[in-house]
Amino acid sequence: MSDLLLTNARLIDPEAGTETLGGLHIKDGRINEILPQDVDLNDKRFPTGNVVDCGGKYLAPGIIDIGVKVCEPGERHKESFRTAGLAAAAGGVTTMVTRPDTIPTVDTPETLEFTKRRGAEMAPVRIAPMASLTKDRAGREMVEMGFLMDAGAVAFTDGDNVVTDNKVLGRAMTYARSLGALVMGHPQDPILSKGSAVTSGKFASLRGLPAVSPMAERMGLERDVALVEMTGVRYHADQISTAKSLPVLERAKAQGLDVTAGVSIHHLTLNELDVGDYRTFFKVKPPLRSEDDRLAMVEAVASGLIDVICSMHTPQDEESKRLPFEEAASGAVALETLLPAAMRLLHADAVDLPTLWRALSLNPAKRLGLDGGRLSVGAPADLVVFDPNAPFVMDRETLRSKSKNTPFDGQRMQGRVLRTFVGGKEVFTNA
Repeated sequence: MSDLLLTNARLIDPEAGTETLGGLHIKDGRINEILPQDVDLNDKRFPTGNVVDCGGKYLAPGIIDIGVKVCEPGERHKESFRTAGLAAAAGGVTTMVTRPDTIPTVDTPETLEFTKRRGAEMAPVRIAPMASLTKDRAGREMVEMGFLMDAGAVAFTDGDNVVTDNKVLGRAMTYARSLGALVMGHPQDPILSKGSAVTSGKFASLRGLPAVSPMAERMGLERDVALVEMTGVRYHADQISTAKSLPVLERAKAQGLDVTAGVSIHHLTLNELDVGDYRTFFKVKPPLRSEDDRLAMVEAVASGLIDVICSMHTPQDEESKRLPFEEAASGAVALETLLPAAMRLLHADAVDLPTLWRALSLNPAKRLGLDGGRLSVGAPADLVVFDPNAPFVMDRETLRSKSKNTPFDGQRMQGRVLRTFVGGKEVFTNA
């Protein structure tokens, strides 16, 4: 559909930082005009009959989610592009920035091309693939970055396989700098964090679980920032989760280094006590932190120190999760729960909607050079209509992901996606 009118909406503009009443005229998949509240629907320049009344609900740019794991190829039983795409659309995510930690690793133009083609064929949302930084994420030999960028890689990361050889990482960063490529790191000292399941402290001791100090994250970030200073590379920390890391991030930005950082929705809305009696759906990487750390992350998002909120969507099957806590796989699905979980921050008066959408949509688009994340004329009509107040009880069996490992199962939540548009085409409706 080439012409569409969205009316009677509360427009969330993360770029201007505003919330206004109005609507949008969409033409050929892009925003053609931003309309006032009292627009004349009989105006000849608007389509007849192709009008969506948003019912006074909120209209914002679609979420751009950095770090989504889609398990094709290799582990399709956990998640496919089709199921991940359906979950994304239902969650208001219009672009999935996919991770390369698949089987095999996305480390060649051929595997990247498979990701792009499969995503375009099967998912109703956009796919922006990342590639690994080193071959097979083994930390020994850098990938052919130039060829991978030509094939469409938007960033390079080895994910939670932290490169331990500083010479290899330094060379990879230097080469990425020459290409203008973005390197995404996982701030964590791999030796300190090896074998850990929770954050160190009284709770970990009481539960008898192997733990890691929050300092492991700070040490990893200090190392990465030092190499960024040495090489001048564009760098993004995938997840900051502890208050001890924030001064390092603040100092890097104050120095003028090209550094940004993200935080997962789980580290903004959950804490270490949620693990309770060894509940493995709450086992994520890095592990859930203290309540003080969680509040520090929320404040860092509100102030803009942390740039991006992501789902860090990591599907795991029942066999991987129904194990003793130490042995269970890390990770949680979050494409469909990202928006309602983020509404917890709104309802706690911690962050307003324009600030939330700056972290969910605008900043990811800017960091990756994507054409989206904005409510401006000419921007792609990748949009979400949502009700931040709609209550429901999360039932994991209703999730569209193949894997159901959500920590929010059975919890009361607020915030429902009503419609999702990609390029002006409606890909999800619950209106």
